[in-house]
Amino acid sequence: MRKALSLVALLAAGPAFATGLEVQVEGEANGTIKIDLFEDVAPKHVEQITALAAEGQYDGVVFHRVIEGFMAQTGDVEFGRVGGDMSYAGRGGSDRPDLPAEFSDLAFDRGVVGMARSQSPNSANSQFFIMFDAGHFLNGQYTVVGKVTEGMDVVDAIKRGAGNNGSVIGQPDAMTKVTVTE
Repeated sequence: MRKALSLVALLAAGPAFATGLEVQVEGEANGTIKIDLFEDVAPKHVEQITALAAEGQYDGVVFHRVIEGFMAQTGDVEFGRVGGDMSYAGRGGSDRPDLPAEFSDLAFDRGVVGMARSQSPNSANSQFFIMFDAGHFLNGQYTVVGKVTEGMDVVDAIKRGAGNNGSVIGQPDAMTKVTVTE
């Protein structure tokens, strides 16, 4: 009986029941981005990113791929840390398993947060992106995990990358602290 109560208490306090993220950003952009997470749309993805945030794994991770008029990508907890070798940023993930796609009919509009992946639809892990503008060509191809509710001015100020792939040259902006909110 005691173990069951402890498990229930642990599950109730765990990140899977979180409703959002608060992201502190520093660099060319400075401020807070608040994201509402869609547990009912992408429960496995929300569970993964809230667990990573709760562990502090997103703290100090850069926006490594930022394309004007499209999106800002971050979340490479393996190779995307401030002060690291940025030549590998965007190629890594976490030590957790990749996730099966949780596609929905939600559109990739301005402020929508999606999970980045490789060519395989079932390869999302830790990286995510925030849309600057609508990108409906992504609809049904990438998992929508949430939407920015406050701080789009901060998103809009994130240092842009160069070229078609949007790699950020020099010092990229970073998520200094990512907190799970209820």
